[in-house]
Amino acid sequence: MGYAVPFSLVLSRVVGIVFFAPLLSMATLPMRVRALLAFILALTIYPIVPMGGEFSLELDLWTLLPVMFAELLVGAALGMLASVPMLAMEMAGQMVGHQMGLGLARSFNPAFESQMDVAGQMLFMMAAGVFLSVGGLEVLFMALVRTFETMPPGTLISAGATLETYLALATSGLDLALRVAAPVLGTLVLILIAMGFLMKTMPQINILSFGFAVKIVCGIAILTWSIFAIEEAFGEELQDALETIMQWAASGGGTRTPAVEGGVHGR
Repeated sequence: MGYAVPFSLVLSRVVGIVFFAPLLSMATLPMRVRALLAFILALTIYPIVPMGGEFSLELDLWTLLPVMFAELLVGAALGMLASVPMLAMEMAGQMVGHQMGLGLARSFNPAFESQMDVAGQMLFMMAAGVFLSVGGLEVLFMALVRTFETMPPGTLISAGATLETYLALATSGLDLALRVAAPVLGTLVLILIAMGFLMKTMPQINILSFGFAVKIVCGIAILTWSIFAIEEAFGEELQDALETIMQWAASGGGTRTPAVEGGVHGR
């Protein structure tokens, strides 16, 4: 029982990253599998946590719960930071699909618990493959281990530094989404201009039914033609995001304060 309190804090931080990290947070992954994964990772990480067996057992339940919640926030912050590039690719697919007219064929995707079109799902799956191929999960878990060195259990991360890092990644993610969607959006703009001239010169053509199919075919063709450039752009953005996450973990998330008075490290 002497290890119950420190292990519960380590487990809380691991649960945060498992339930918020890309791919691991998908609804298609059973809750039992995520819970078992979090428990196994906590067992693996616990022996290397600094002062892992020297936590005080004098904390009561009402004092321990806020500390566990603070640890959960640390893991959740790591998971959400890593999710930004993936969400940027999904946003690019949503923009492309809406302009192509695929928004009319949206369906509920239980993996994301929301409605998505085909283009958004395709770009997200491609991003997931790149994320796994570059070792995104491994880097994320290494960053989690690093946080135990720079942010000992029982300390609070700086909300300002975390928000600044998140906003920086969100800004670069928006730039990535616009760059990915730009070829298709630019082509569709030219098609709309051409259809406008065609409608004025040949009014007997049903431009609505004709243009709907043209936009879909041209959009898919341009998206397929630029798929390798999209993969390269996302790979570079993902590498920068993972480096930013490692730097955030190494810096301890900015200045830290004890979660409870005197910390939880014991005497």
